[in-house]
Amino acid sequence: MIRPPAWLALATAAALVTLTPLPAAADGPEQIVNGTFDTGTAPWWSTGNTALEVEDGRLCADIPGGTANPWDVIIGQNDIPLVKDETYEFSFFGIATPGRVAKALVQLPVDPYTQYLSANPELSVSGNDYRYTFTSPVDLPGAQVAFQLGGSATPWRFCVDNVSLKGGAEPDVYEPDTGPRVRVNMVGYLPAGPKNATLVTEGTEPVAWKLRRGGEGGEVVAEGDTVPRGVDGSSGQNVHSIDFGAVTAPGTGYTLEADGETSRPFDIGADVYGELRTDALKFYYTQRSGIPILDELRPGYGRPAGHVGVAPNRGDVEVPCQPGVCDYTLNVKGGWYDAGDHGKYVVNGGISVHQLMSAFERAKADGVHKDGDLDIPESGNGVPDILDEARWEQEFLLSMQVPEGKPYEGMAHHKIHDAAWTGLPLLPHLDPQPRELHPVSTAATLNLAATAAQAARLFAPYDAAFAARNLAAAKKAWAAAKANPARYADPADGVGGGAYNDDNVTDEFYWAAAELYLATGEKEFKDYVLASPHHTGDIWRERGFDWGNTAQLGRLQLASVPSALPDRARVRQSVLEGADKYLAVQKAHPYGVPYNPPDYDWGSNNLVLNNMVVMAVAHDLSGEAKYRDGVLEGLDYIFGRNALNQSYVTGYGEVASKNQHSRWYAHQLDPSLPNPPRGTLAGGPNSAIQDPVAQAKLQGCKPQFCYIDDIESWATNELTINWNSPLSWIASYLDTPAAAPGPCKVAYTNHGQWTGGFTTQVTLTNTGTKAIDGWTLSWSFLGGQSVQRHWSADLGQDGATVTARNLSWNKTIKPGGSVTFGFLGADAPGPNPRPERFLLNGTLCT
Repeated sequence: MIRPPAWLALATAAALVTLTPLPAAADGPEQIVNGTFDTGTAPWWSTGNTALEVEDGRLCADIPGGTANPWDVIIGQNDIPLVKDETYEFSFFGIATPGRVAKALVQLPVDPYTQYLSANPELSVSGNDYRYTFTSPVDLPGAQVAFQLGGSATPWRFCVDNVSLKGGAEPDVYEPDTGPRVRVNMVGYLPAGPKNATLVTEGTEPVAWKLRRGGEGGEVVAEGDTVPRGVDGSSGQNVHSIDFGAVTAPGTGYTLEADGETSRPFDIGADVYGELRTDALKFYYTQRSGIPILDELRPGYGRPAGHVGVAPNRGDVEVPCQPGVCDYTLNVKGGWYDAGDHGKYVVNGGISVHQLMSAFERAKADGVHKDGDLDIPESGNGVPDILDEARWEQEFLLSMQVPEGKPYEGMAHHKIHDAAWTGLPLLPHLDPQPRELHPVSTAATLNLAATAAQAARLFAPYDAAFAARNLAAAKKAWAAAKANPARYADPADGVGGGAYNDDNVTDEFYWAAAELYLATGEKEFKDYVLASPHHTGDIWRERGFDWGNTAQLGRLQLASVPSALPDRARVRQSVLEGADKYLAVQKAHPYGVPYNPPDYDWGSNNLVLNNMVVMAVAHDLSGEAKYRDGVLEGLDYIFGRNALNQSYVTGYGEVASKNQHSRWYAHQLDPSLPNPPRGTLAGGPNSAIQDPVAQAKLQGCKPQFCYIDDIESWATNELTINWNSPLSWIASYLDTPAAAPGPCKVAYTNHGQWTGGFTTQVTLTNTGTKAIDGWTLSWSFLGGQSVQRHWSADLGQDGATVTARNLSWNKTIKPGGSVTFGFLGADAPGPNPRPERFLLNGTLCT
């Protein structure tokens, strides 16, 4: 997640001249000098790569191609006074041949180049009039008007006329189009799950509602009365709730009517989220650095490899440190671009790759994640695609570790990105900026330790050498972090990329110790886990967990991954308590959101989803339906049951985010570029509204309204790898069987353990009332263990997952009856705990 400064308008500007600001009045005086170009081009100026001329009474210039950033070509005028709190109208007539999207700015002409107006006019060959208003936050004697025209691969011609800036304007009040006042999950609802909606109304008494199937005039399948909920603090709206959960019939084109309004259409069906898991995970391939994105795999998204050293790229193959930081270079090619920029960050990559690996680890026995299901270059190699995608990032994290013999050996560099900010749009292979490694940090080092320990378990059945490499890196990183426990990222290190500073890494220590304990079973890591205050404290923040708050990752892993941890029962119970906390928040919220702080955070959607991850793990642990229902209702908010009545996932719902902040999914700025791929999550409402677009349009917004689907709103509308990771995790969870126990019970007993091997007996009992006629039982080992010999069943193995099938003589299991089979196994490095997730014919057993 990058937090670009508001000064991305680098310009060759003249020095400020001290002037007395002119008082603005209604229809105030003209601030632009020679905006009609009747007296030539002065006092307009341009960068040295273009020349100004007057043609047909307009100012024109030939804009060169082959530039990278908008500010590489500028036409501007300086010494324009602004008065604080005055509202100005900025207008002009513009032409582009051929058509282009330009940038029009009113800004401070020196560092930090603060923008008071930032607009992106889509210029046409025939020409159009453009008008914008803004309110100046400062008294400034010498602002600058600038047209930024660079960033095009090919040359074009720009003409402008009637440029005007006047005070006394009526401010444009931004009012989002929220559509019908009945807010629903536009993607749909599962037949057996909760079904809730929210009505926005001034009424305080219940009103009637009707559910129709088949559109206007269609069959009424349910009706009832709304439940008034009062004024919702997160939106400022008076709202009612609607519960139509009694309807279970699948169908398409349902609509909900209440108070004279009709909702947007939605479906009810078991497959409403059928493509969400693959779409959310496919996001990562097009975020890859260091590899061409193949158009045949992602039609419309193909592009050359970014940052491989092909001009104008400097490349990530031999990257030096910032001056004075180190005396070596590293090959850090690969990995995922963090967000809509070209930076790569270990702390953000850590939680992202962890959640992908965790989604796989949770569902190993279910067979949900397969080789070939994501259509990536590695498909067909015998490894589930989700692990191949995770490996692309994990290899990058390993490459960020300080090599042997160098200061801080074993620690990880915090990040690598451009030496200076770049503008939008800019495809990765066209980025001309030098790349730099930034100093090591304890937080980054512990992220590496945690993810490498996890990777050591998961990759062991597929690539023992890669697993061993990860375990060695994890232990080395752990030792280096203990030796340097307080090397924090510099909060001022935010030029060219985000700082990602964190001055409390006790949570990262806990998470890393948990992962190392699960991977090794070693006493050092167990003792650290048990002694950490995060192990027993209330870590369930109302605002959820994220890259800077990772104790929750350790707690969730210790609860869900089998181990011999002494107090594991208490740990598992604590997850239920955390989930109950979020369920209580959700129940009290009239929009059904398990997140309700007084102000919404940057990336609030990812925090909502992470709170849902806690609920989902609680469901896995307990089998209680209330937790799964909480997850499903939380998704309603993401997919349209919110104050803005829009889905935050591209391609999902009738109205959905599509202009997320990105340098290459930049259709809003360059029609030849695509919007983000289907399944991309937008960051969501952010009360701090740090960017100029949000500040211009969202002042005074209630939390849910602090969002705008604009590519320049990096504070509310960014996309990031760590926001799609909980979406991917939840979508994977929905793709697996519910945790309600089926009519079966499994006893799994290791009868012997010796160096290199073990023997196990499994007893499968039919606890139902009907005979089981043919059975297939599956489970997964923790790591690289394997079946060598077996008896009384036909056993096969794929990765860590074992599948046992009946023989002809034990095919039928009568009610209350059992079958027993066994096997000899080959051991692998690390512990070999009893599996806890067994599926009989696709249904979970106790």
